[in-house]
Amino acid sequence: MSKVKYYYDSETLSYKKIERKKRRTFKFILLFLLASILFSFLLVFIAGHYIESPKEKALKRELANLEFQYELLNKKMSQAETVLANIEERDNTIYRLYFEANPIPEEQRKAGFGGVNRYKKLEGFDNSELIINSNKRIDKLLKRIVVQSKSLDEIAVLAEEKEKLLASIPAIQPVNNKDLTRMASGYGMRSDPFTKQRKMHWGMDFTAPRGTPIYASGDGVVVRADSNSSGYGNHIRIDHGYGYVSLYAHLYKYNVQKKQKVKRGDLIGFVGSTGRSEAPHLHYEIFKDDQRINPINFYYGSLTPEEFSKLLERASLENQSLD
Repeated sequence: MSKVKYYYDSETLSYKKIERKKRRTFKFILLFLLASILFSFLLVFIAGHYIESPKEKALKRELANLEFQYELLNKKMSQAETVLANIEERDNTIYRLYFEANPIPEEQRKAGFGGVNRYKKLEGFDNSELIINSNKRIDKLLKRIVVQSKSLDEIAVLAEEKEKLLASIPAIQPVNNKDLTRMASGYGMRSDPFTKQRKMHWGMDFTAPRGTPIYASGDGVVVRADSNSSGYGNHIRIDHGYGYVSLYAHLYKYNVQKKQKVKRGDLIGFVGSTGRSEAPHLHYEIFKDDQRINPINFYYGSLTPEEFSKLLERASLENQSLD
């Protein structure tokens, strides 16, 4: 039962009952409700800004993890870009230079993608700029890898071709030093053994006993093994490819036949004195693009520097040739 309140009326000198008016009561209730609503909004505001819900805490942890993963991804991309840049530099300054291939321009390696906007579907999000920049960086990195991969494929082909070239070029002395009596005559103007007149000697003469082994100076195919060339007697010609042909003349006999493939160092024949020859020896010539060149420059594969110096000294003497 609610308490009844009274007040003292000084005029009547008596206590009178306090009666609350309905309008005042309504105002009081309305004020109370408004205050409660405002207080509730205040609590929600404070809770929303200063007190985290479990869901917010979980989302915050997830966001922090994503930021960490993004930073980690950026570091990995930076490392990949550094490694790739080092490979690209070596590719341009060492590999392509060695194999005589043009370096790949920097703008070609690092070019972007023109035309259609490839990243339109990534626009309109809170972190669109971050996502788009990361995708652009990855796409450029992938393109640089593709360019470098194609360059290495090209280098592999060039290396294989270079290996064939190095194996094919005449690069050894056709007669072993231990089998030589002497290096009789070199490339240049020499005295003819029959006419005694000075004339051009187009090869090198290696004096050795009859039957001394003669070796192919490079990989190639035997294109001639006959005596049908004036003055050379029994002779062999090997086509090494790349414009190189070697000739071995005045042979005693052959150890190969026409169209036979040979490797550098293969036994192809034996020293003799057939054709226009004064004594047993090997007359050796090299052709490049159908032009005779000095064989002295093609012994780097079999002679030491000291042996080559001695050979060069003897070959430069203007003496009498043997053919």
